Amino acid sequence: MLAARSRFTSIARRSFATEATPAAADQKYKVVVVGGGPGGLSVSSTLSKMLGKDKVAVIDPADYHYYQPLWTYVGGGLKDFRESQRPMQSVIPEKADWIKERVTKLDPDNNRVGLANGKTVGYDYLVVAAGIQINWDQIKGLPESLGKDGVTSNYSPESVQKTYKFIQEFKGGNALFTFPNTPLKCPGAPTKIVFLAEEAFRLQGVRDKTNVTYNTSAGKIFGVDHYGQVLQRLADERGIKVNFQHELIEIKPNDRQAIFRNNANQETKTFDYDFLHVAPPQGPPTFIKESKLADAAGFVDVDKFTLRSNKYKNVFALGDCSNLPTSKTAAAITGESGVLKANLIADIEGKEIKQHEYDGYTSCPLIVGREQLVLAEFSGYTGQPMETFPVDQRQVSSTAQYLNKEIIPSIYWNGLLKGLWTGPGAFRRMMEPLRK
Repeated sequence: MLAARSRFTSIARRSFATEATPAAADQKYKVVVVGGGPGGLSVSSTLSKMLGKDKVAVIDPADYHYYQPLWTYVGGGLKDFRESQRPMQSVIPEKADWIKERVTKLDPDNNRVGLANGKTVGYDYLVVAAGIQINWDQIKGLPESLGKDGVTSNYSPESVQKTYKFIQEFKGGNALFTFPNTPLKCPGAPTKIVFLAEEAFRLQGVRDKTNVTYNTSAGKIFGVDHYGQVLQRLADERGIKVNFQHELIEIKPNDRQAIFRNNANQETKTFDYDFLHVAPPQGPPTFIKESKLADAAGFVDVDKFTLRSNKYKNVFALGDCSNLPTSKTAAAITGESGVLKANLIADIEGKEIKQHEYDGYTSCPLIVGREQLVLAEFSGYTGQPMETFPVDQRQVSSTAQYLNKEIIPSIYWNGLLKGLWTGPGAFRRMMEPLRK
């Protein structure tokens, strides 16, 4: 009996040890970056140059990398879609390993990432830059309507290529545009396409028989009043009807009707449409929402100044997947990436330094016409302007349009993705005496 008890105890100990000590990861890196978007590539470019080969991995299943800010111009007929797309292989840093697989689990307690193929990747440091998840199915009827019969969205690489086609085919009637009741990347994008389409209808000679309606779930046309007042004035001048607190909940493609809920009184209202541009609901990637890294809303919970996880000191996050209380834009990522890299490198090198802090800088180039743009730059933390140039950037500008359309894409491809561009902060400081 004693022998049997001894064997049972031995088996129990082995079983407990197996449960308490997971099997070793299939691969291990000093730094693992989840996401091959602008944030992930900026960080991995810098870190892989510093640490050398076999030390940094980028995990992303995509075949292509997209410069998505260009999609407004694609939808407005001002840019070719191909200019926004490059093979992922061509933008992965030379000294980083690309793991072309989908992440299914984040396990920060054991410093590892689970992949869809069943393998795991271990790390000393984790950077989460996984972007935001578009939830098309949260609007009834949208998945089956998208890209057909005048229903489009600049948030999809497929449907954005149909937006301008539908605008050109539009012969008058009801042109309807939406803004969701969720966080979303580039909050100005749903408004930009309204202005571009309205101008196109004028140029096509159908504006006099067209109703242009912008139904937004928000309480104002743009979150920062310093620029929002300009947008609202332009909308009024151009006969664009803006309905606030209107959230799209269903599309009936056979009837060409869109159903909205008024979030102020919960009443529903039906709008007929001949052209419909949808900005879809968005949220945190599921594998983040289900992990211990998430906050209550499902985004990575980080310190808004240092970008370090509030729960795990060897985890950082930036961009759309984080809960940083600023706009989810590529411009914000420029500033975030500089701060994150400085703090992460100090940790890796064992340096005791004053942590670098992110000030909430973001930019939303508000396109209001083919040659017109309001260059909004501000802190998402304070709502105050953080303008680079010594002019009133609320003014509609063709120069700002050229900068955003022709110059900034080059900075993105050759600066941000290669870890060389961390925002216009230095230029803003140089221009400060001129602004005063």
